[in-house]
Amino acid sequence: MKPNKITNILFVLSIAIFLFGSGYKIGEYNTLRFKIERTDYNIVNAPTGNSQSKIKNVDFSLFWEVWDKVEKKYVDKNKLDPQKMFYGAIKGLVASLNDPYTFFLTPDENKQSKDDLGGKFEGIGAQLGLKDNQIIIVAPLKNSPAETAGVKSGDVISKVDKQSTKNWTLTQAVAKIRGPKGTKVKLGLLRNGKEVNVEIVRKQINVPSVELSYETKNKQKVAILNLNQFGENTNQEWDKAISEIKNQWDKKEIAGLVLNLRDNPGGFLDGAVYLASEFLPFGKIVVKQESTTTENKTYYVLKNGRLKNIPLVVLINRGSASASEIVAGALRDHKRTKLIGEKTFGKGSVQEAIDLDKNAGLHVTVAKWILPNGDWINGKGIEPDVKVENQVKEGNTMTRNDDKQLDKAIDQLIK
Repeated sequence: MKPNKITNILFVLSIAIFLFGSGYKIGEYNTLRFKIERTDYNIVNAPTGNSQSKIKNVDFSLFWEVWDKVEKKYVDKNKLDPQKMFYGAIKGLVASLNDPYTFFLTPDENKQSKDDLGGKFEGIGAQLGLKDNQIIIVAPLKNSPAETAGVKSGDVISKVDKQSTKNWTLTQAVAKIRGPKGTKVKLGLLRNGKEVNVEIVRKQINVPSVELSYETKNKQKVAILNLNQFGENTNQEWDKAISEIKNQWDKKEIAGLVLNLRDNPGGFLDGAVYLASEFLPFGKIVVKQESTTTENKTYYVLKNGRLKNIPLVVLINRGSASASEIVAGALRDHKRTKLIGEKTFGKGSVQEAIDLDKNAGLHVTVAKWILPNGDWINGKGIEPDVKVENQVKEGNTMTRNDDKQLDKAIDQLIK
């Protein structure tokens, strides 16, 4: 190799090493500029991305002053957990939006949220919600410890292990009520103006999304399809059940189908579109999504539904929320079914679940959804075509004999 070529290579290598070393030192300097040292931990506050350019005239000196005063003056030093303080500050930031469906999740809470949609977790087996700033039972899951203990849809959770739930977020309530199987939790419930106290032993909860059964009346058989949630496994379970129903319908072995959306708290929006498309003609609108931050979107039926002609009745109640309201509303608007039961919960917003650094998460409201006829049901719910209320004696879990709503639905199909 010629001497001048060797010189050129060495020169290039020297420049590369210099640039790398300079970049490292500059990065190290920038990070240290935003580093606060403590005796047993450090606070690193290095900005990321373009955050600095977007945030104007926000002085964080008060935040750090409060942090410092709490550290120095708070009486119980054992409670000064920097990680919890950090997560608490983020929760406060997100809570300032005053939207119960926009919230920050710690890594543990984010894992719990994913387990929910995966259909497996340990706890009491109840879907929780927020209404009028109170933690409420949207629905106890079937055959769950909560249902066995007599917990009912609409119960307000006033206390958890004697702690008041006033001003709690939904994630706080879930974190306190969830726990390892075999452990106990005590709930104080408000029901019809009365306080009810229950003690529940937590268990492993496995939640099937779809449950198919049959009932016969006047020698006519009816399929009952219970849809418990719109989770990760719902579409697969749904396809299996629908194939069985279609086979029986083609053979004229069933008179119709009851789609039970009662106590279904919702889940994935795409799942709602997929399921509703089973009963509607190709090209029909299922739901519209409106947003101020992204383009509006309309979801259409884009498959050949297998049950477009089967007689159908849909059951709803106050535990029917979100994605289940999309399905019920779309089928009603296209005059594909009658809705029987009670008014639904009334959740008309769409949340995006975002995975953050270190396995934390953020659920943020990104849009509102509108039914095909233009209704935004947020806070209002969907009224049934035929109103039927189930009357259950105080302290009892509803049995099949008490289910007048299902009786009415079956009667509609075989009349």
